Amino acid sequence: MGRDIYTEEHEAFRDMVRSFIAKEAAPHHEQWEKDGIVSREVWLAAGRAGLLGIDMPEEYGGGGNPDYRYYVIFNEELARAGIHGPAFAVHNDINGGYLRQLCTDEQQARWFPGYCSGEIITAIAMTEPAAGSDLQGIKTTAIKDGDDYVLNGSKTFISNGILADLVIVVAKTDPSAGAKGVSLLVVERGMDGFERGRNLDKVGLHAQDTAELFFDNVRVPAANLLGEEGMGFIYLMQNLARERLSIGATAQAAAEAAFEQTLDYCKTREAFGRPIGKFQHNRFTLAEMKTELTVTRAFTDQCIVKEGAGELSAEEAAMLKYWNTELLKTVVDRCVQLHGGYGYMTEYPIAKAYQDVRIQTIFGGTTEIMKEIIGRSLGV
Repeated sequence: MGRDIYTEEHEAFRDMVRSFIAKEAAPHHEQWEKDGIVSREVWLAAGRAGLLGIDMPEEYGGGGNPDYRYYVIFNEELARAGIHGPAFAVHNDINGGYLRQLCTDEQQARWFPGYCSGEIITAIAMTEPAAGSDLQGIKTTAIKDGDDYVLNGSKTFISNGILADLVIVVAKTDPSAGAKGVSLLVVERGMDGFERGRNLDKVGLHAQDTAELFFDNVRVPAANLLGEEGMGFIYLMQNLARERLSIGATAQAAAEAAFEQTLDYCKTREAFGRPIGKFQHNRFTLAEMKTELTVTRAFTDQCIVKEGAGELSAEEAAMLKYWNTELLKTVVDRCVQLHGGYGYMTEYPIAKAYQDVRIQTIFGGTTEIMKEIIGRSLGV
């Protein structure tokens, strides 16, 4: 599949990422899945390789490169290799956007060096037990008291939740003001009253730590307010498009990987004296997937280019997230079927993919919410 949006420099970076994955992640991933968490060493290794904070200021150890395509390449190669344990995209694509845009000079000096080296791992805490897609319905509060905010509430399904040293917490600083009362606070490891609950037992993504977080009268210094008080909801809306692009682009790469693995399997696995890919039904199924992936790749790359130019709309990001994640689910399901009984064995990558991809249409905004965003943009 042609990728004319990339230069030789991008492809050299892709080669470096593949080497990093082969050395620092792939040999350990099976153990991480058993442990339910990755080693902090892989984060430090990513920092040494210059894979964290690619767009952060060079003075703090970042790459100083605003080209979003480098993050896409990193995410694509992780997806193709089936490496989901280290939630680098949460750190780079999502949290990096908030920190880069909103941190004061003092906050940058305090947090960015560790962020870029991998010594500081980040998470973002939006979802609550009773509030998922409805961010205006959050119950967590942060009430100003002198030079601090007193934070109370709980969050759940937080990626990097166990490992995180910094957590961007979405809270209501003015519970009576609705969306205009939402702010972002940075909670740091070790703050009194900040506790982590279970490392949640998920259907898939077993190597990725996903946690419950609890805040009991946590005194967060006003110096840890991210951006302006009351602007949190606007910041979320501004940054969610990139998060959804990241999920959609990663889903595309994962679907392509599943297809390529299955195509190879169909060329070598024999039944009734010939490769199973020779049967018309199977050949048609492969043809359908190849077509869908090729068409979707064109839109995905178009959105990547638009994001790099600052032109990607919320509606386009929603379309991409909805379409690509639903396509990933469909492609992987068909690929399992083509593998037959072996597709149900977890020693085969396609079986693990079947577990791992189910979350894609849920996190980052459900398919239903994506359709709502698109529908509203149509004036209906």
